[in-house]
Amino acid sequence: MELVMNERFKRNGKKAFIFTVLALGLAVAAYAFLFLKHDPALVNLGERLLPASGKHPLGTDHLGRDVLTRLLLGSQLTVGYGLLALFAAVIIGVPFGLIAGFKGGVIDRIFMRVADSFLAFPDTIVAIVLSGLLGPGIENLLLAIVVVKWVNYARLVRSTVITERQKDYVTMTKINGLSSFRIMKKHLFPHIIGNVLVLASLDLGKIILLISSLSYIGLGAQPPAAEWGAMLNDARPYFQTNQSLMIYPGLAIMGVVFLTNILGDYFRDAFDVNKKVES
Repeated sequence: MELVMNERFKRNGKKAFIFTVLALGLAVAAYAFLFLKHDPALVNLGERLLPASGKHPLGTDHLGRDVLTRLLLGSQLTVGYGLLALFAAVIIGVPFGLIAGFKGGVIDRIFMRVADSFLAFPDTIVAIVLSGLLGPGIENLLLAIVVVKWVNYARLVRSTVITERQKDYVTMTKINGLSSFRIMKKHLFPHIIGNVLVLASLDLGKIILLISSLSYIGLGAQPPAAEWGAMLNDARPYFQTNQSLMIYPGLAIMGVVFLTNILGDYFRDAFDVNKKVES
């Protein structure tokens, strides 16, 4: 009895922590959008590299822009871009995996050859190559990430559907004359939601790291965008004299990725998903 109560307390505590963090994140985003008075792109060389003060709580950067304003608005860009790329990858990958796993045959073989070609190289290498070929810019970077990431969701869904389609309840639905679309929508789709949520929550942190790292080397968001990776790149020449310009966006990236991993652990426990989803 005590063990059950401890497990329940841990689950409830983790849930409360996650929703508290999400609420704080929404509050920060609303504050950044509604109340901050500094223009994140306004150059003021007379106030460049100022220390923290009442007017500029985190100081100013090399162009006199308020660091706190850019950091908060950067959260909307970095996390927003990550969510957009993740959503697109899921929307593309899930239907492909459903169809390939349920239909099998030629469709499945074609899909597997395409998937294998994408998985032959690490995600980061493929994203860098595609971004370099398409040219610098956040739109091209997001396209490269979607091209890289959709395969993971399609393969995950395909493997789950292949397992489920061999069970008796799917056979009975076919005997009763249900169409393939209704079988996939009503009977197979509920079985993949947990797996997809776990993978997506864990993948969000990786996508944010990818956006930030490619923006850092100049292939993502371009100046004067207040994106965390671009802020790190802008602050690099001043690391010896003003380390905080790199520390603040670095801590922001680390904190968000840490929270997405906690969210992934929560979904994994909630849906009782095996840890192999992470691979």
